[in-house]
Amino acid sequence: MPSSVMPTSSQGDGQASPAAISAVGLRKSYGDTTVLDGIDLRIPAGSVFALLGPNGAGKTTAVKILSTLIAADGGQAQVAGHDVATSPDGVRAAIGVTGQFSAVDGLITGEENMLLMADLHHLSKSDGRRVTAELLERFDLVEAAKKPVSTYSGGMKRRLDIAMTLVGNPRIIFLDEPTTGLDPRSRHNMWGIIRELVSDGVTVFLTTQYLEEADELADRIAVLTDGKIAAEGSADELKRMIPGGHLRLRFSDPAAYQSAATALREVTRDDEALSLQIPSDGSQRELRSILDWLDAAGIEADELTVHTPDLDDVFFALTSTTMVPSQPKEDAR
Repeated sequence: MPSSVMPTSSQGDGQASPAAISAVGLRKSYGDTTVLDGIDLRIPAGSVFALLGPNGAGKTTAVKILSTLIAADGGQAQVAGHDVATSPDGVRAAIGVTGQFSAVDGLITGEENMLLMADLHHLSKSDGRRVTAELLERFDLVEAAKKPVSTYSGGMKRRLDIAMTLVGNPRIIFLDEPTTGLDPRSRHNMWGIIRELVSDGVTVFLTTQYLEEADELADRIAVLTDGKIAAEGSADELKRMIPGGHLRLRFSDPAAYQSAATALREVTRDDEALSLQIPSDGSQRELRSILDWLDAAGIEADELTVHTPDLDDVFFALTSTTMVPSQPKEDAR
């Protein structure tokens, strides 16, 4: 992997927070197919962590291991302070899981789905009804509560699914592609729900193929490809790892434009628009250096804009076959 896209460390500011989820050397294979090839994770409590990757990269496998649904072949993982291998009951008591596909029962009402989940959590009848009423109201499902779930829209089913996940008041929630198939309005509503959960101190482990979703929600993002973490960091950190960022200076004074174009190196000129494009990683230090130089030279630009690669660029760069020799292996589980 080129040095420009080396993985960033999860150490730093996040290290001061206790880890809600951690994994070291996590491995999983199905026959001759390696799905997870020694991944490391550290997710601080009360944050949103997004795991990105192409189909078959192993995202769902990672969720299943961390939520104790399947066993890893190697490595160690802790969730909410419990080892997933030796203390699975402790993990299950602390987490909620919403899978790729809705787990609600379409033959019964939304309220009945909620009460059934309350029974599974061994809540008393009165507590079960209280929690059900609170969550139905929180997720704007009161009017539909008495209707069969088969009549719900996709967004309503997803809201009910997450409401059911919250019956046990988990502090860590795994959301495996929670907005797949939703229309843009329903997707934005789901984002609002996720933000509310985090504001309440819940840790969210999110897998998604919607890059704008990770950009909007995640404190940290990891890109999983070919069973390995190709890169990890905040959205801004990942964007700065990919070539193509630049500063654009636009001038209204042709003389100022010509002076800047002559003095600055490695610029791309647009003589018609009187604009200059300068390669840049978008860092504060580089931006200050350009501004200081313009000021010292007595040159005034009318407009300065910073352009950085987006997560689409990051995703394609890190998961392309030119940078990752092996194709992502199929995760059929």
